[in-house]
Amino acid sequence: MARTYRQWVILVFLGIWAGASGCGHFPLLIGSAPVPVPVPPWVSERMEEKYAHRLKERTPIMPPIIPGAPLPTCEDPPSEEEMIRALPKVARGVPYLYQEFRDNYTFVVEKLVDQIDPPTYIPLVGPAQLHHCHYKCTIWFTQRIRSDYPFPFTVVNDRREEVLIDKDHLHLVAGPDERSLQSVTRDFMGPY
Repeated sequence: MARTYRQWVILVFLGIWAGASGCGHFPLLIGSAPVPVPVPPWVSERMEEKYAHRLKERTPIMPPIIPGAPLPTCEDPPSEEEMIRALPKVARGVPYLYQEFRDNYTFVVEKLVDQIDPPTYIPLVGPAQLHHCHYKCTIWFTQRIRSDYPFPFTVVNDRREEVLIDKDHLHLVAGPDERSLQSVTRDFMGPY
């Protein structure tokens, strides 16, 4: 019985393998050699944009503000990467017909808001305080628009864009007694 079952499995596997070969089912295989498929350069950029920065958009949760200590300030201005991502997207264009490039970036960051809200209950977090950190970022760059068809030309413009970036975060609120404050601080800082 086991031998017959094994023969049937081998026969079915060979049938599937023979039926799946050829250009009709797998157009990327000619015989047994794979054929390279050209992929536009924006595909990898789109994949990175879609998956790599998924966790950066979440609001961080910080340890509680200790009574009597100075209030925390916004010490984390936006990075150059965050500012460039906040700019309007560059047109994809068509190679040799229309291409857009940006070069020579210069950044200026201004803090607009540094404010802590009173404690409130936030779902999935618990009692917390929202710390508002808002920045106005001015970005100067050189924009080049290039075309090679029907006749070659390049247009160079100095551009200025302003983007507003919020880097809000939460501070947990511990209970009224000293033990709960120590417990929450220990959970965030570790057993040191």
